[in-house]
Amino acid sequence: MTRTGWRVALTAGALTAIAMGGRQAFGVFVSPLNTATGLGLAAISLALALGQLGIGLAQPLVGRWADRAGPTRVIMLGTGVLAFSTMAPVLSLAAPVLFASLVLSAMAGSAVGSNGLLMGSVSRSVSPGDAGLAVGIVGAGASVGQLVLGPLLPWLIVAFDWRAALLALAALSLLAFPLARVLREAPRPPEGAGTAAAPVADALRDAAFWRPALSFAICGLHVAFLAAHMPGAIERCGFPSGVAGAWIALAGAANIVGSLGSGMLMKRLDHARWLASIYVVRALGILAFLLVPPTLASLLVFAVVMGASHMATLPPTSSLIAQRFGTARLGTLFGMVMLVHQGGSFLGVWLGGWLADHTGGDSAFWAIDVLLALAAAALVWPWRGRLHAAAPTATALAAKS
Repeated sequence: MTRTGWRVALTAGALTAIAMGGRQAFGVFVSPLNTATGLGLAAISLALALGQLGIGLAQPLVGRWADRAGPTRVIMLGTGVLAFSTMAPVLSLAAPVLFASLVLSAMAGSAVGSNGLLMGSVSRSVSPGDAGLAVGIVGAGASVGQLVLGPLLPWLIVAFDWRAALLALAALSLLAFPLARVLREAPRPPEGAGTAAAPVADALRDAAFWRPALSFAICGLHVAFLAAHMPGAIERCGFPSGVAGAWIALAGAANIVGSLGSGMLMKRLDHARWLASIYVVRALGILAFLLVPPTLASLLVFAVVMGASHMATLPPTSSLIAQRFGTARLGTLFGMVMLVHQGGSFLGVWLGGWLADHTGGDSAFWAIDVLLALAAAALVWPWRGRLHAAAPTATALAAKS
């Protein structure tokens, strides 16, 4: 990987750490906000779910804007909005303010460190052989943020209060300003590739787009549930709230290994089969967690399995899209993938909260999650030949436009 490739990949990973790390650890605020507002878990879950849906709606637009104008402007604007919307509940706990804060901060995070924003720049900065590792670095960035913020935010809440922790999270987002400038080094799409006007209708008509996209929606359902409700699930298992911070941090550490390992293994493995295998591992991990009596040891093993498979799906998913449709419009196309992903995220956050409210536990959701993880594996496993065949390059796409 070239020096520019390393700089772009590491910077994108740092931006992902800022944007997604806070989102992955935000579950620690759910209980304090519920207590402070009295809105109820179902109502707060709905607001968080709408935020997940807002992320999906924003990502195609963010990716398209980044493909056209470069990511720096997008990130700078998103950073300002993210910092203000994150701190808004400190200023007012009125229900409309809280709902707007949860939705707007999620959408603004898409303009700071989302896959739709960064995938095009990162993929164009490295050779095809290094793309898996570069995307793995971006995925690992989310876990670095989770590893740091997972224990830090609960400590701030206990030592001070949730308002201080939320202000610290808002201040941390401002680090994205200087990082945005580094991405000016990322290559722009080839002249003539037509990314500003290139249609995506051909991709939307192709099953080779929808198979990995729909599997990624199932991934979104899973990871969004973990981010929003795992701290509460840990408490419902009878463990003290402090265990949630350790669980988040351990899952984040495992995710770093899983993301980087997934990117490196892609040089040797069939990408579609590797992606399907990750979903099978995830299903088996959840099933084991359901069957084994809840202990601290089983909880921590579960954190390792869930963390290692968390962002490991990102490199093969982005590779399948890039192989089939090229990198010139990858920001726009992966933004569309993320729209589908966030539809699953909406369902994971809302359904997880609704089921917990109505059943008093999480077993029903876990059972659904197992079945859907197996469905995600089935979506991509049989498609080896088609997903790997005749993938158009960016040059070929430019010639067509």
